[in-house]
Amino acid sequence: MAAIKPFAALRPEPKLAARICELPYDVMSSDEARAIAAGNPLSFLHVSKPEIDLPPGTDPYAPEVYAKGAENFQKLIQDGALKQDAQPCFYLYRQIMGKHTQVGLVAAASCEEYLSGAIKKHELTRPDKEDDRTRHIEALNAQTGPVFLTYRANAELDKFIAKKIAFKKSDVDFTARDGVRHTAWVISDEDKIKFVETQFSTIPFLYIADGHHRCAAAARIFRSRHGAGQSGQFLAVIFPHNQLQILPYNRVVKDLNNWTPEQLLEIIGAVFAIDPNGKAQPAGKHEIGLYLQGKWYTLGIRIKLTAPRNSVDSLDVSLLHEHILSPVFGIDDPRTSKRINYVGGIRGPAELEKLVNSGEYACAFSMFPTGIEDLMAIADAGGIMPPKSTWFEPKLRDAMFCHMIT
Repeated sequence: MAAIKPFAALRPEPKLAARICELPYDVMSSDEARAIAAGNPLSFLHVSKPEIDLPPGTDPYAPEVYAKGAENFQKLIQDGALKQDAQPCFYLYRQIMGKHTQVGLVAAASCEEYLSGAIKKHELTRPDKEDDRTRHIEALNAQTGPVFLTYRANAELDKFIAKKIAFKKSDVDFTARDGVRHTAWVISDEDKIKFVETQFSTIPFLYIADGHHRCAAAARIFRSRHGAGQSGQFLAVIFPHNQLQILPYNRVVKDLNNWTPEQLLEIIGAVFAIDPNGKAQPAGKHEIGLYLQGKWYTLGIRIKLTAPRNSVDSLDVSLLHEHILSPVFGIDDPRTSKRINYVGGIRGPAELEKLVNSGEYACAFSMFPTGIEDLMAIADAGGIMPPKSTWFEPKLRDAMFCHMIT
């Protein structure tokens, strides 16, 4: 069962929400964050990436950075820009990005269920990133960036949520700079809270879509504090699986590993079918785009390579690594190699072309998005997906809801 709980969220003053709420800390560099927050003292980037308020070149993991984040967080609270609700509530969070709409439930999820495996993961975490999120939560005594969870859609919850957003006036509603609209509703009625808890108690598993490091950090703090205060819970937004939008996570490679472009194409052609009149965006599963010397090729993964395979090995990102990146480019560990980088699908093929045309990278691979059913099947089997297999959009905004753990 999914043991979720209401909580008293710390939330932005509605008229200030557009100025406060920001994209997650890990989708931008420090320089990008500094530029975005310039001239806006309310920007939550002063809390989530507080190195922007210290001299350029400051180590983002230095103790003074976390201290600055805590100072900035307290100022937003003291100035009334962020206010905590008087009682525990659930919340609904709707995002509209172009033609795509998704509505999630904001709740406190269970660290114990994460540790027991009832909240399923599909990625490995890096200790350094866990350390960073742990220090940030400890410094603030709050979780300010939610974990993005999903569950297999439930008809009763779908009806409840649809009715709620259709007939109740929203509490926060703004459109961000990137054009994504963010709307929130509060669920404070005791009977409705009980209904939500009861419905989720029938859902056997939750799945981490995005936010593995935030989740792992929350569990670390839970164990270190022996469950004191609200540390046994973590901030989550939970969406039905059939509303999610997954974009590809593309790859760029620094060099051709001493092959000439002609040799590279010949080697790849012995494994994958190459269409020289390729497209930047793969049309379906088991197609990969290759951008090389100003030209797109479509790589068709041959059927014999895909079956019989387990769920992880049959992913396009796995097949690309197994047959091309490792044996041809010599990239054995894509988690640690400095010769490969990853570009979220929100940036589109134009970003891949720009990076290769600049000479910074030698070639690029555009991927077809991994499906949510594949993700859940792998998580159910206890499998681990390759790094950077999924890119979820739209991103949840930091500071829309904060969970105080003291």
